[in-house]
Amino acid sequence: MRQVDKWVGVPVCVALTAVRRLLSCLGHQTSGEPPRRILFVKLVEQGSNVLACSAIRKASELVGRENVYFLVFEENRFILDAMELIPYENIIAIRTDGLFRLVFETLKAIRRIQDLGIDTAIDLEFFARSSAALVYLSKARYRVGFHAFGGEGPYRGDLLTHRLRFNPYLHTSQTFAMLVEALTVEPAQLPTFDREPALAEDAPPSFRPNESEADQVKKLLREASGNARFQPLILLNPNCSDLLPLRRWPTERYVELARRLIDRYPEVRVAMTGGPGEGPAVAAIVRQVGSERCFNLAGHTTLRELLVIYGFAEVLVTNDSGPAHFAALTPIDVVTLFGPETPRLFAARTARNHVFWAGIACSPCVSAQNGRTSACQDNVCMQRIDVDRVFDEVCRVYETRISKQTSNQSPSFARAAS
Repeated sequence: MRQVDKWVGVPVCVALTAVRRLLSCLGHQTSGEPPRRILFVKLVEQGSNVLACSAIRKASELVGRENVYFLVFEENRFILDAMELIPYENIIAIRTDGLFRLVFETLKAIRRIQDLGIDTAIDLEFFARSSAALVYLSKARYRVGFHAFGGEGPYRGDLLTHRLRFNPYLHTSQTFAMLVEALTVEPAQLPTFDREPALAEDAPPSFRPNESEADQVKKLLREASGNARFQPLILLNPNCSDLLPLRRWPTERYVELARRLIDRYPEVRVAMTGGPGEGPAVAAIVRQVGSERCFNLAGHTTLRELLVIYGFAEVLVTNDSGPAHFAALTPIDVVTLFGPETPRLFAARTARNHVFWAGIACSPCVSAQNGRTSACQDNVCMQRIDVDRVFDEVCRVYETRISKQTSNQSPSFARAAS
């Protein structure tokens, strides 16, 4: 995807920039009318869509929830549906199963956006060329996003009306909210943005499964664990998305962590989670743990079922990836392991997120400005996070939760799920 975005996206952005400047010379001007229909463009990374909650809410306050739309790849729309911040029919999903399907679906999406009369398009991708091109082709009067002033990011043309400078010192949730706030500023003033960034600390929506979903997942957990009593439950997510494999914590440390948790707490069961293609690899990890109280869920759940499982569990340990953000919609506590990216920008915004980050001199090594690439071949930043510290934190969090449950203060969904 990065190579296509570079080798195809750059010439496309060059051509569209030429068209834009020609139309500008011919007197094509932006209307001064206020926004009426807002489209967000964020094709990949579901976890980031959770961090966009504040931005989506601000847009809804501005034009009404029914006038907010979202363009996303089909495989990444799940979390938008789960959050229910945007009407289901307002999510425009592009299927990506094959090149011809991708091209056809993209053209269809552009046509639909134009037919809807979208007048404002906000690019939530930091410096992707594809999203910049889609924002321009939407024919929206107002187009908001990040521009590579002075080479501060990858080139992607000059296609925006509201061009902002990317600030690498703001949390991503604040960055997204700022893009919506930019609509209240005259484009000519930008990139100067004379106001303090919003805190964007409002909690993401709570995911609440219906009774049949909860019953179905209980059945799934009983079958996977081989025991009618599958709680208390601790989850380990030993993989991460293929987008950035450097984020993986060494597999043998997940094995050691699982063994130590099982030895420490005779009542606990440990489940390994993962995506559809990770089932065999995670099953091998479970076999290394060598306990009947450790079982495999990778490849056996839908993403929605995974959210329900989070409501049944006490703690999730995961690399920095989508599950850390999905879990923020549920009552579970999360221990998130950061390495090549920084929690200062990408940590889930909840008090139930407990972060480990070694903060060594070369970390973070990937950023929006370098296209999320790295020359690193040895993720020492992840290896510096030792099992002892993670184990101690999981124990602290787990015991705190159990203590609250004993005092009838546990999160409502977790108690109901039990």
